[in-house]
Amino acid sequence: VQLQAFGGGLVQAGGSLRLSCVVSRLRLNYYRIGWFRQAPGKEREGVSCISSRGDGKYYADSVKGRFAISRSIAENTVYLQMKNLQPEDTAVYYCNAQKYGTTVNYWGQGTQVTVSS
Repeated sequence: VQLQAFGGGLVQAGGSLRLSCVVSRLRLNYYRIGWFRQAPGKEREGVSCISSRGDGKYYADSVKGRFAISRSIAENTVYLQMKNLQPEDTAVYYCNAQKYGTTVNYWGQGTQVTVSS
């Protein structure tokens, strides 16, 4: 199983980025996919996740109304569209896959998002 996160970068405050989490050797229908982030000196926090059926979406209060999670079964990819980025969104973003009904989960490598003021 492999998860690869792409799409990070440097943007100015108010800008947008779209992160992609490409998964291999697992079927999205059986996994909840989540995006987490970790800023320097802080603990990793959950940002957003999408259920294994794709009909349930969760957002942390800090990103509601600005971030949107979606997925493509055909492309085996989960996206995180981020708009109106703020400096406090600066962090390494990770994707995680948790198999429905189990504690089995996998992490991808992170992608850096840096928002300048």
